[in-house]
Amino acid sequence: MHPLDPDNSPQVFWERLYANMTTPPTGRPSAALVRFAERRMPGTALDLGCGRGDDATWLAKQGWQVVGADISTSALRAARASAQAAGVADRVRFELHDLDETRPEGLFDLVAMMFVHSPTRFDRVGALRRAAGAVAPGGLLLVAGHGARPPWSSADPQATYPTAREELETMALPRADWREVFVDNVARDGTGPNGQRGQVVDTIIAIERAAPV
Repeated sequence: MHPLDPDNSPQVFWERLYANMTTPPTGRPSAALVRFAERRMPGTALDLGCGRGDDATWLAKQGWQVVGADISTSALRAARASAQAAGVADRVRFELHDLDETRPEGLFDLVAMMFVHSPTRFDRVGALRRAAGAVAPGGLLLVAGHGARPPWSSADPQATYPTAREELETMALPRADWREVFVDNVARDGTGPNGQRGQVVDTIIAIERAAPV
């Protein structure tokens, strides 16, 4: 079944993908998450599209109280096992959510949405706006995405990718409510799913919600 087949729902696509994975989670957090979270005072964190929990487990190991959300039950099962093996199961909770429809309740000191793209139906802009709505006053919204086609990708080589600035503008957030920490594209060396090496471009949006005066 082609990923864009209308009968291939997001739930079906991502559950099949994660259920068929045979290698264990890497345990490596996203570079952007480490860059912007490691110097912040640990508090509550929300990891949207958490996959198999590498970022959520890393945050819990740094002292954060974390909620991870993903659409795949197989991904969440692996994430729970990873948190348990790391000894942080008491500081991280995983919930099943389709980010097109719901997210975990509450406000968080850190909301991360790292490389949450989909070849199936997905309103990324809507999900980004809902992510912003989950940030507590004084908290950080951290979004990372693909800024260019990775060298090993099977995606359309003619596809265009929004810059970090363009993506932030599509969110249409009230400027007075947010302070920019970092909004730009960043090039780095990356590794593909089969060990391929090459340069990739990430879009990074790090913005803080204004705290009450």
